[in-house]
Formats: sequence, structure tokens, C-alpha cells
Amino acid sequence: MTGPVDTPAAPDETESPHPVTGLDDVVHQRVRLGILTIAHEARRVEFGFLRTQLQLTAGNLSQHLGVLETAGLVEVEKGYAGRRGRTWITLTSAGNAALAKEIARLKQLIARVETTDIPEDR
Repeated sequence: MTGPVDTPAAPDETESPHPVTGLDDVVHQRVRLGILTIAHEARRVEFGFLRTQLQLTAGNLSQHLGVLETAGLVEVEKGYAGRRGRTWITLTSAGNAALAKEIARLKQLIARVETTDIPEDR
């Protein structure tokens, strides 16, 4: 006769899902997270400043801004500063909320990593 078999315990259904399941793919992408963060800090940011800070081509930045604008997370305003055309980006209230939610999930992930003991033999 064989002894009892150890089986992993079934997940507790009352346990909340892993924080990674709450990350938003639109927000979490590195460049878009950078855009949202800078726009949050600046309140209104100029396209050229974003391009320089994030080290992107104009075309690449435009693509990411299009995704964020379609999602309703930023507003893109075109105008002039003197005779030069300018584009300004502003975070919407939905963008502010999405950024806050993303940061909260990232903090949960960091807390899990910082409180997990890692055995020496791994």
C-alpha cells in the first residue's frame, strides 16, 4: 500500500487575486506609463519635452499618445507658441485614476516581494 499523496491546497476562494492580474495593459506599457507619469507631474506637457525625456522618435511617441487618447486617458491639444506649432498633452481624470490604480498595484507587488523570504538554496 502506498502512503497518502501530498496535493497542493486548492486556492482559497476568499483570497484576492494576485496583484499582477490588475495591471492595465494600456497603462503598464513602459512608454505609456512614462507619458502618464510625466503628464501627472507637469499637469500639461509639451510633445517635444516628452519625446526628449522618454528618448523616443516623434512617430513612436505619436503612436503611444494615440493609444492613450483613444482610451480617454490623455487629451492632446494642438496650438501655436509664437509661430511654431506645438502639441500639449494633459492627463484626464480617467488618466489620473488609471495611473493611481496602476501605482497601487505596483506597490502591492513590491510589498509581496519585500516580505517574501527567499531560501538560501534557491
